[in-house]
Amino acid sequence: MLHVLFALAVIVAAAQIFGAIARRMNQPAVIGEIAAGILLGPTLFDGALSDSLFPEEIRPLLSTLANIGIALFMFAVGTEVDRRLLRGNRLAAVTVSISSVVVPFAFGCALATYLVLRHPTTNGLAFVLFVGTAMSVTAFPVLARILTDRGLSRTPTGALALSAAAVADLVAWSVLALIATLVGGAQEQSWRIALAVPFGAIMFFVVRPLLGRVGRAMRTDQSRGRLLVVAIPGLLLSGAATEWIGLHFIFGAFLFGLVMPRGEHGRIPGDGWEGVQRISGVLLLPVYFVVAGLNVDLSTIAVANLVELGLIVLLSVGGKYAGTIAGARLHRIPWRQATILATLMNTRGLTELIVLTVGLQLGVLDHGLFSLMVLMALLTTAMAGPLLNVLNRGDRAVGALPPDPDSTYLPQPLPHSR
Repeated sequence: MLHVLFALAVIVAAAQIFGAIARRMNQPAVIGEIAAGILLGPTLFDGALSDSLFPEEIRPLLSTLANIGIALFMFAVGTEVDRRLLRGNRLAAVTVSISSVVVPFAFGCALATYLVLRHPTTNGLAFVLFVGTAMSVTAFPVLARILTDRGLSRTPTGALALSAAAVADLVAWSVLALIATLVGGAQEQSWRIALAVPFGAIMFFVVRPLLGRVGRAMRTDQSRGRLLVVAIPGLLLSGAATEWIGLHFIFGAFLFGLVMPRGEHGRIPGDGWEGVQRISGVLLLPVYFVVAGLNVDLSTIAVANLVELGLIVLLSVGGKYAGTIAGARLHRIPWRQATILATLMNTRGLTELIVLTVGLQLGVLDHGLFSLMVLMALLTTAMAGPLLNVLNRGDRAVGALPPDPDSTYLPQPLPHSR
């Protein structure tokens, strides 16, 4: 217990310090928190630091706390997927989201045929699909935070970016579920995967209406906070169900977030959930960063690995930009706004880290490629802020950019977005 308490204190302090440094550099706090996790891992001093701070006997407990934190996070991501985001720009959002996923996914699959020769795997198809998925991810929560911090969430481009990222995330999680199915297909209980579709149907057509009734019954100020009594056990049970089925528990937590009733501004009614999120963000998610960082060893990267890293970054960024701009220009969105939209869609952050960790747990990735992909996630997220400063120079907001007189892009900004 002494080691656990000391380790948690170190993790929280390091996350706060590095998060503050990242904010000072006009970067999302998650950049500093992930960097803290990497530095606390085996990268420094040949692993001596991580071995002394996080001995083997406490790592299973840290992993458990990290998994609870990520379940809460994925539930929150599910609640953030708001259908109002598509209001007024459905066609543009769907086009941009599909093109921003398909192009980098294709680039990633092509690159995977090269990487698989250097990073052997037991399932070649799963490896190819996974690398494509990892290179096409957009971090919806990080994107929402960037837009809010810059006052862009109510602008047309900000609303379109959020809606496109929401749809893109749904596509990415669906492909990841397929990969989990492929990898788990050789297990004795593989028949359970057939329950995934009926489980999803039950969640949407049975659980969602029931939760709606519970939400309507808890509209008073005295009872609104009690919705947490339903939400937290529900997301944990949903995660346990998908884990038993053969998918990852994050899908169950995410799905339960999708079916939760929303209150004003699309939020879960009551003040209690904000407190849960705050505890998760300060304590549990930093533990997740450290647990992931224990699998990242940058000291072993050689010149050949730098070539691989360059290809990963080049194709992931190029694919995301090419796909997003192509989809935006189909709706005659001005070039400058299309480029800003592509810059926003290029953020990966924590969502990418979750995807990569799942790939590592499934045995699709080895530790070397995992480390390179984590670096790609950091670089692509870090470049968003400086590029936005350059593209938006001289304008008060992205929404202030002059429209193309021939444009058919007429999205409606949201009244509120977190």
